[in-house]
Amino acid sequence: MGSLQNGRSQFVINGNWKISVPGEYNVAGTKLVYRRSADTWESFEVPGPTQEDLHLMVLATDRNPGIEYEYWLPPDQYALYHGRRSPLRQAHHTASYLPWNQPTTSATTTTTTTRPPPNTPHPHWCKTFKGRRERQRQYCQKDFVFRARVLGKLYRGEETRYDVQIIHTYRNRFRLEHREFLWVPNVCDCPNLDIGKQYIFMVRRHINYEHTLNRILLEEESYVVPYRPREDELLRPLERLCSNRGPKQPAELRG
Repeated sequence: MGSLQNGRSQFVINGNWKISVPGEYNVAGTKLVYRRSADTWESFEVPGPTQEDLHLMVLATDRNPGIEYEYWLPPDQYALYHGRRSPLRQAHHTASYLPWNQPTTSATTTTTTTRPPPNTPHPHWCKTFKGRRERQRQYCQKDFVFRARVLGKLYRGEETRYDVQIIHTYRNRFRLEHREFLWVPNVCDCPNLDIGKQYIFMVRRHINYEHTLNRILLEEESYVVPYRPREDELLRPLERLCSNRGPKQPAELRG
């Protein structure tokens, strides 16, 4: 169970022997969204900017299940905490504390979008990458192949961030959580994804030069198609062709 204090050490969520109900709270000059399940996960989301310090305390009575967090710094304060390294446009995030299924009561908080910058290309101008050959090529080359539902979309700077729920993985060379962020290096809606719909994604892992950013990159040329049972049938044979370590070699070529 987590408790949150403001900058004056006053409890604002789960304190003084009282348990707060999930929902929205006005904290530190911004809106905070508090979510939790019965006994498996808990989350605090603050879009910011905050006007005072926040103190998070966690009481664990069993093995530590892990705590993950993300944050953004104002550009003028980045060098103060990270030296002369190039500032990252976005923070890394893997939401291990989030559930398989979003509660219906919080649907409005997971589908928030912001308006894209003006003069951006129309989604119908985007190139599409699909077909049998492209499906097989990207399946073997990309780090992740999975089926996911789009829960939300947010434009941040020159990038678009999709919040997705992982439903089924066909290939993952690295660990995936039940819910992840997908980053697209444009604000053109390329590829164009609709909130609430399910897609098959073939994407890669991206680590920046400073090794301070580790995230899932959804590129414009990535293989992305709406999920259909037929697409699932076409992907199943590729599991034998390409393992998580890459394309399998014919028997006569193996050492």
